[in-house]
Amino acid sequence: MAEDIADAGPPQSASLKPEAIGFVDALVIGLNATSPAYSLAAAIGPVVALVGVYAPGVMLASFVPMLLIASAFYYLNKVDQDCGTTFSWVTRAMGPWAGWLGGWAITMTGVLVIGSLADVAVTFALLAFGLDSWAENEFVRQLLTVLLIIVMTAVCVIGTEVSARVQNVLILAQVACLIAFAVVALYKVYADTGTLDAVDPAFSWLDPFGAGGAGLTAGLLLGVFIYWGWESAVNLTEEVEDSATAPGKAAVWSTVILLVTYVAVAYAVVAYAGPAFLSENAAEEEFIFAILAEEAMGGWDWVVLLAVSTSGLASTQTTIIPASRTALSMARRHALPSHYGHISPRFRTPDVSTWWVAGIAIAWYLIVRQISENALFDSLTALSLLIAFYYALTGIACAVYYRRHLTESLHNFLLIGLGPLIGAGLLVWLLVESIGDMADPENSYSGVSWFGLGPPLVIGIGITLAGVVLMIVRRLMAPTFWAERPEVADPDLVHGDKEH
Repeated sequence: MAEDIADAGPPQSASLKPEAIGFVDALVIGLNATSPAYSLAAAIGPVVALVGVYAPGVMLASFVPMLLIASAFYYLNKVDQDCGTTFSWVTRAMGPWAGWLGGWAITMTGVLVIGSLADVAVTFALLAFGLDSWAENEFVRQLLTVLLIIVMTAVCVIGTEVSARVQNVLILAQVACLIAFAVVALYKVYADTGTLDAVDPAFSWLDPFGAGGAGLTAGLLLGVFIYWGWESAVNLTEEVEDSATAPGKAAVWSTVILLVTYVAVAYAVVAYAGPAFLSENAAEEEFIFAILAEEAMGGWDWVVLLAVSTSGLASTQTTIIPASRTALSMARRHALPSHYGHISPRFRTPDVSTWWVAGIAIAWYLIVRQISENALFDSLTALSLLIAFYYALTGIACAVYYRRHLTESLHNFLLIGLGPLIGAGLLVWLLVESIGDMADPENSYSGVSWFGLGPPLVIGIGITLAGVVLMIVRRLMAPTFWAERPEVADPDLVHGDKEH
């Protein structure tokens, strides 16, 4: 009882700033959180190595589960505008144990990836400005990466409006650079002036099954990574105008815009470079864009390098948002210690949880980087396990929460029930496939064995077990949160009869 009283939660005098940003700002943040240029650069080579010219089709197929889960985010946000998103929704629909694990997964994805995103932003900025020697110096890169994380964290703390303005500039720069690259590449393909083995684009490239089932499965695993992050707009739901619907709409539209961007750029890259070149250089990962930029744009290659840099920069900031808001939500519900729920009276942002996320991310980046660069890539591979888990959990929670209303109309059955469940089922299938693939050490970046398994799977298991242990400890120390019971949707929310 003493623990419950001592940990009664943060003071209510400060709260997140309502209506701080609008729909467009939320949409931009959702787009930037996926880091489109970096995601494409990291995935296009490996996807082409798997499926050849059918890479655009695989990206189209990867969009399907994302759209179905985005539907779940939209309908769950209508009933509960909580910045903890999956954590809060799963708790309401399925109970505190599942909810806590969902929140843990969201928070840890941020910790795993923030350092890598900042590193990419720094590296490509240095390359864009001709500072190649700095980019090759490990000490300089790591120092600048840590400083960048600190700066972007400060921007997040200073205010959501400031964050949105920064994101608006970054998305314009990123999209403009990507479009310039795609236009130049396709022009050279049709003008037959390219320096590589160009291939004329064809509509048949949109067939995800063209290369066979095995290639599709592996490609979809990469697709989960490149689309991940669009839900960041919903994590700002308490700070967005028209919070009941605008964040959910922003999430759905983010996935659609990403689909168009990914397919268009994939067409340009595959047509200009050809599948053979991309397959041979798949191991270069994100640096494939650096190679293609020089080939396609000559002295203007800095344009593409800058696109990848701004992509990493923007995503560094936006990835901090879901993790910090989820920690805030968990603290408000007593699932975490109350100090993580502190909100700055001046800036109206969750300052303590934001700095904690950044601090842990910096520590993770520096420690893993000391092991090897491959170990950092292995930690990113482990992301797909956590992403698939909490996305699938959200899809299931949507159907469970609205379970008594799914048969009231075809709309409810398809968009609130069947769709999210299909999306969740696809992600569970991908999760199982990921575990099987990661179990083989040969499939990891480092190619070494940790406890007889691949390092990504060990990292994923370790993070999951750490979450379970912390959850049990928290349950024993402060059981208040675990007294919550699952709920069922209010029928007014299903039929749209109630204002929010």
